[in-house]
Amino acid sequence: MNTMQSDVVGGREASSGGTSGIVVDSPISTWPSSGPSGSSGSSGSSGQFDVFGNAPSVWPAFLMGQKETPVRVLLVDDDPHIRLVIAQELMADVRTLLVAQAGGVREGRRAVKQHDFDVLLVDLNLGDGDAFDLLEYVRTERPSAQAVVISIMEDDDQVIRAFELGATGYLSKNSWFRNYSQAVLQVANGGASITPNLARRLLQRFDHANAAETKRRQPDEADRLSTREKEVLRMVASGYTSAEAGSRLLISSMTVNTHLRNIYRKLQVRTRAQAVRFASLRGLF
Repeated sequence: MNTMQSDVVGGREASSGGTSGIVVDSPISTWPSSGPSGSSGSSGSSGQFDVFGNAPSVWPAFLMGQKETPVRVLLVDDDPHIRLVIAQELMADVRTLLVAQAGGVREGRRAVKQHDFDVLLVDLNLGDGDAFDLLEYVRTERPSAQAVVISIMEDDDQVIRAFELGATGYLSKNSWFRNYSQAVLQVANGGASITPNLARRLLQRFDHANAAETKRRQPDEADRLSTREKEVLRMVASGYTSAEAGSRLLISSMTVNTHLRNIYRKLQVRTRAQAVRFASLRGLF
C-alpha cells in the first residue's frame, strides 16, 4: 500500500494550490447554503455562521476551517488501520482537508517538503523513529504549521518534551477517539488540544513541583534577612515611608533605602509590594 495515498475507499483526489489531497463525496458532510436563521453561510461576511450537516454545529466564519479554505492536515502514523480511522474522520468534516499521509519519519520528512499544510498529526512512536524528529524538522521547514502528537502512551516527560519542541497538542488514542478533526481545528485557531486527564495530571505535577520548590526555598530566603532588615520590612508593610521608618528605628531614610535594596536583592523581588507579599506569605511578621 502506498502510504502517501488515501486508505479510504470512495475518496477522490483533489488539488488546491498545487497540493494533492483527499476529499469524500458523502451525504453526511454537506455544507448548507444558509445558516440557522436563513442567512447566507458565506465565510466572506463578518459575523455570519456556517452550519455543518455532520454532527450539526455552528462555526463562525472568522475561524480557520471554512468550506472554501479548510484546515490542511498532514497525517503521519505507521499503523495503516489507525491512519484509516483518522483519515475517515478528517475527510468526513468539511472544515478539514487531508492533504497527505506518511507511515514513518523518512516518508514524513518527504511529505513535509512536498506539501503545504497547516497542522501535522503525528504518532509518537514510528517504525523508523519518533515524533520528536519530525517536530524538530517541521519547526525548521514549516515554522507556521501547528503540530499535534498522538500516542497510545501518556508519559508526562514525553508530553513535556513534545511541547518544548513546538507541539500544541497531545492526544491519547484511547481517550480521543473520533475527535481528531476537533483537535486540528483547535490548534489551527490558536488554541491547544490535550487529552483532559493528561492535562489534569500535568497541572497536578506542576502544583506539586511548585509547592516543593516553595517549601525548599522558604527557610533559605527567610534566613537571608538580617534582624534590622526584617524590622525595616515590617515597618514598610505597616505603611510607613522610608523617612517615618527611619525616625522610628533611629536611622536615616537613606539607610532605610539601603536596607530595602538589600531586601529586594535577597528576596529576588523588585518592588515594596512584592517584598511585603513575600514577607506575609512566609510569616516574617
